[in-house]
Amino acid sequence: MDRSHATGKQSAAKLAGGNMTRKLELTIAASDYDHFRDFRSGAIQAEGIDPIWLTMDFHEIFARFAARRDWDVSEMSFAKFVALATADDSDIIGLPVFPSRMFRFSSFYINRHKGIRTAADLRGKRIGVPEWAQTAAVYTRGWLEHVAGVPLTSIEWVQAGSNDAGRAEKVELDLPKGLNLTRVTDKTLGDMVASGELDCVMIAREPNVFRRKHPDVVRLFPDYRAAEEQSFDETGVYPIMHTIAMRKSVLEKHPWVARNLFIAFEEAKNRSLERFDDEAVSRFPVPWLVDYVRSLRGRFGDDLHPYGIEANYPTLKMFLQYSYEQGIAKKLVEPEAIFPEGLSFSVKV
Repeated sequence: MDRSHATGKQSAAKLAGGNMTRKLELTIAASDYDHFRDFRSGAIQAEGIDPIWLTMDFHEIFARFAARRDWDVSEMSFAKFVALATADDSDIIGLPVFPSRMFRFSSFYINRHKGIRTAADLRGKRIGVPEWAQTAAVYTRGWLEHVAGVPLTSIEWVQAGSNDAGRAEKVELDLPKGLNLTRVTDKTLGDMVASGELDCVMIAREPNVFRRKHPDVVRLFPDYRAAEEQSFDETGVYPIMHTIAMRKSVLEKHPWVARNLFIAFEEAKNRSLERFDDEAVSRFPVPWLVDYVRSLRGRFGDDLHPYGIEANYPTLKMFLQYSYEQGIAKKLVEPEAIFPEGLSFSVKV
């Protein structure tokens, strides 16, 4: 086909469709969340964008985007994102879209023979984490130091895989002076806390030894929900585990993309929450779920999973402080610094 004919055909397509301009293709890698479903299925469109969705295990997503930026837009561990985004030469920026949020008092597991009754008893102990730059551990270590009064430098830290040996850090660290962190490659955190080689571990998911009801491995906070509710009531912090990151090069060429993506993610999340309000149809195989969701709104408000900067300011501010103090963030920044300009204003009709 010669150039004149191709150009004429494109022009005809524009005229026939009114405005059939080609959309911007973006690859988006994320886990399978209900609050992404309508965007991923195409029920919700991001204006001007043709998304190519890649749905995979989030550990693979994090590792590949951190190492090679394998796609344009990526779900990302919040800690790893902050480590990369606060570098002087960072090539990524975030959207204030938070796929995963969880309170983490449930993630303290102790050996019951180590004389640990309260968090204060962790001073001077040997504690394991899967990665120093694991988001859940940033929150629990920050709470340990700032609320429980246990200096991180008073602890002997060990980094190892939770249930599989050999897990490694995915980002560079600049550990605080006086902090003692040792990597163990041939043992797991679960086995070490069960044997007593570790006094405590901080693991986001239940370690296998706990699931199998090992008699010596118990939670430091058996009623962890009560502790989490109290923490939220006192601080307003609802811990963010994952965020959405994207290549800065995309925004440099197409500055409108960030807000259009954010609007689509927000609408998909709102529709997901609305599905919990349908009394006529049981959309989820859980009894009394509608009643339970309504009861949560008394504590959290109407939006149980807020996106955006302003609604999450206490959480963002705390996490950026903790991640800097713990040698993960390269510098201490305000929440606005890790997201594009133009996402905080609202448009009202």
